[in-house]
Amino acid sequence: MARHSHDPRLPYFDALLESFEAGDMAVSEAFGHHVHWGYWDEEPDRAPTPGEFAAAAERLSREVWQAAGIRDGERVVDVGCGFGGTLASIDAHRGGVALTGLNIDHRQLLRADRMHAPSAGNTLAWLRADACALPFADASFDVVLAVECIFHFPDRRRFFAEAWRVLKPGGRLALSDFVPGRALLPAAVAAGFWPGSRGFYGKVDMRCTADRYARLAAEAGFLPLLDRDITRNTLPTYPFLRRLSPRLRELRLSAVAETLFAELASRLGFLRYRILAFRKPGD
Repeated sequence: MARHSHDPRLPYFDALLESFEAGDMAVSEAFGHHVHWGYWDEEPDRAPTPGEFAAAAERLSREVWQAAGIRDGERVVDVGCGFGGTLASIDAHRGGVALTGLNIDHRQLLRADRMHAPSAGNTLAWLRADACALPFADASFDVVLAVECIFHFPDRRRFFAEAWRVLKPGGRLALSDFVPGRALLPAAVAAGFWPGSRGFYGKVDMRCTADRYARLAAEAGFLPLLDRDITRNTLPTYPFLRRLSPRLRELRLSAVAETLFAELASRLGFLRYRILAFRKPGD
């Protein structure tokens, strides 16, 4: 396997995998399939339980892949696929699909392979590779997904170019990301978190504003399909993380600080959680 071009160290995945190994049922229930924020129609009046959070994380995955308009019989690659929950969701709702999960961390892929088998008529494969250097032929997929992971990529422009290359004419790219307002950037730098955090969440770059996303997509050749702000729907994630955090065996001060910063910025409107979708022109 060729050496990957960027640092894949992700302490939060280390903490989750260690908790799984230790038999922590609450952490396993919450994050065993999905490792991203949750989606709620209404904010509950109490912190969600692990099971409720897992259901909300499944809903968020569904919101993203439905934004891509995935249909029966299509070829889909999910980059930064985590433990495979998004592809498992697609597998459960679509037929005749060829699904590929791609990740730079082999441990996540091993768990995904153990956890998920395709339904009859579908295929499911796992591949260790770099999202900014996709090992696929041109025009080989109908859909590229990136659920809450693009902030780990070393170069969003390269990723957009690669997504364009591997998509067929008419193919779609859908992603979810934390998108800052301009006022967030100096505050983040002053607080010592973003851009370039290397704490509990690993190397994170949250400098990509909505305007920059629009420019990146246009430069690559994409047409806009969707820009949906779902910040309000994700806010119950934060009280859940506060409730669960003492259970993570590798919890660090940076985990508390970075999560608190994200919550405050989100509640004050400086950081927005958005689903973005784009289309490659063609058939």
